Amino acid sequence: MASRSLQVFSTGIEVAGQNIANAGTPGYIREELLLEPNFPYSDGQLVFGTGVRALGIQQQIDVFLETRVHTANSDASAAAARDSIFRQLQSEIGELGDSDISTAVNDFLATLNDLANQPESAALREVVVREGQQLASELSLLRANLDELRQAQTVKVDTLVSESNRLITQIEELNLEITRAESAGLSISDAGALRSQRYQALNRLSEIIPIEYRENDNGSIDLFSGDSYVILTGQSQRLKSVPRSAGTVIVQDVVFTKTESPVSLAGGELAGVLDGRDNVIGGFINDLDQFASSLIFEFNRIHASGESQKGFTDVTALSAVDNSNSVLNNAGLNFAPTDGRFLVKVANTLTGLTDTTNIRVDLDGIDPGNDTTLESLRQDLDAVSNLNAVITPDGRLQLTTDAGFEVRFSEDTSGALASLGINTFFTGTDSDDIGVNSIVLNDSAFIASGQGGGPGDNRNLLLLAQFLDNPQQSLNGQSLDGFYNTAISRVAQSAAAESAVANGYAAFRDSLLNQRSQFSGVSLDEEAVHIIEFQQSFQAAARLIRVIDELYDVLLNI
Repeated sequence: MASRSLQVFSTGIEVAGQNIANAGTPGYIREELLLEPNFPYSDGQLVFGTGVRALGIQQQIDVFLETRVHTANSDASAAAARDSIFRQLQSEIGELGDSDISTAVNDFLATLNDLANQPESAALREVVVREGQQLASELSLLRANLDELRQAQTVKVDTLVSESNRLITQIEELNLEITRAESAGLSISDAGALRSQRYQALNRLSEIIPIEYRENDNGSIDLFSGDSYVILTGQSQRLKSVPRSAGTVIVQDVVFTKTESPVSLAGGELAGVLDGRDNVIGGFINDLDQFASSLIFEFNRIHASGESQKGFTDVTALSAVDNSNSVLNNAGLNFAPTDGRFLVKVANTLTGLTDTTNIRVDLDGIDPGNDTTLESLRQDLDAVSNLNAVITPDGRLQLTTDAGFEVRFSEDTSGALASLGINTFFTGTDSDDIGVNSIVLNDSAFIASGQGGGPGDNRNLLLLAQFLDNPQQSLNGQSLDGFYNTAISRVAQSAAAESAVANGYAAFRDSLLNQRSQFSGVSLDEEAVHIIEFQQSFQAAARLIRVIDELYDVLLNI
C-alpha cells in the first residue's frame, strides 16, 4: 500500500510539474491526476483499505464552453474580416481627400459654368475637356483600385482555403494518433499533448469556417461545417476554390471537394472575406458603375442635343448594334433610346444656309413593324440632302457630308444620338471604361455649347452644368448627386455598424476565452499547492514504510 502511494504521489508531482512547464504554452490544457481509493480486502470480520490508486491523467476541459468559443471565434473572425474590408474600401473612396469623385465632379461642373459665362473662350473649352478627362480618370482609377482590392480578397480566399485544408489534415492525423495512444478508448488517460494540438487546430479552424464536432468513444472526432461533413467515420473532404468571372476580375468561390456543396457562410474569416469581396466591395462597384453609366448617358443625352461651334463632315457612331435590322431599343446598344425625334441641320459652309430635317425615332411599340432600326434610321438620314449615311461592317452608323457642307444635331428627345455615340462628350459604359470622346479631345470646338443661337449661345452649357441635380429615371428618380452621396453614406454607416459588431463579437469571445482560461488554464499558485500536497503525502508514505520496516525488525528480533 505504501509503495503504491509513493508511485501515485510521485506521479502527481510529475503531472503538476508538466502543468507548470506548459503554463505559457499556447493552447495547453491543464491536466489532472484522477485518484480513487484502491480495492479493499477482507480479513475475517475486518475490511481493510489498500491505499490509493491512479485512474488516469485527464485534461480539464469544458466541451460545452469549447463549442461556444468556436462559435464566438467564427462570429468574431467574420465580423473582423468585414470590418477590415470596410476600412480599406473607405480608404480607397477617400471622400475626405482632395482627389475624390465628388471633388472631380464639382470641378468639372465649375468649368462648365465658367465656359457658360464666356462661351466663345477657346481656353475655357480646353479647361472643360481637361477636367472632363480628370473626372473620367478619377472614376477609372477608383474602379481599378477597387478591382485590385477585390482581387486581393480572392488571393486571401486561396490562402484561407490552403490553411483550412492543412488544419483538416492535421486533425485527421491527430485522430489516428489519439486513438492509438488511448487504446481506442479503453484507457482512462487522455493523450494530453495530442489532444491539445487537436484542440488548437480546431480553434484555428473555427476562426476560418464555422465548425461543430462530436467526439467518438475511441477518442477521435467527427467534424462538420454547416450542413456538410468534414471528417466523418474515416471519410474526409477538403475545401477547393472554384474560379468565376465577376465583371473585369476573376474571383474564387469555395466548395467542398466531394459533395461540391458551397462552404457555409454562417461565420468564419472565409465567410467574412467572401461577403466583403462580393457584397461590400462588389456592392459599391455596382453603385459606382451605375453612377458612371448614368453620368455618361445623361450628360451625353444633353450634349448630343446641343450644337457645337463646328459642324461634322465625317462622324462615326461609337456604339455598334448586334443587328442593323433589329428595333433600335433592342439591338444590343448599351443605352437604349426611347420614342422621340431629333433634328439634323446640314449647312452650306460658304453661304451659311442651313437645311433642317426632323428625324423620327419610332419606338412606341404600337406597330412593331414600323419601329426604327439602325437600317431604317440610316435610310432616313441618307435621304437628307448633302448627307450620306452607311452602316460599317462592325454595325456602326457613319455619316459624311458632301463637299462644302457640314452637319449638326439638336433637340434629340429620343436619346438615340447619345445611345449611338454621335455628338457625345463621354465614351464608355461604366466606371471601368469611361473616357472623353476623341473628337472633343482633338478639338474642343466640338463641345456642344449652344442650341443654334450662334457663337455666344450658352443654353446647352447651362443645361450641362445643372445635369447633376436632375432626377434620373435610370436612378429611380434620384439625381446623380443624390445617388452618389447615398452610396457613400451607406458605406460609412455600414462601416460604423460593422465596426461596432466586430468589437461586440470580439469582447464576447474574449470573455469566453477568459472563462476557458480559468477552467482549463494553468494557475502556478494552484500547481505549487498541489506539489506541496503531493510532496507531503509522499513524505508521509515514506515514513509509513520506515515505521513498518521498524516493526518488522522488532518482530524478527523477538
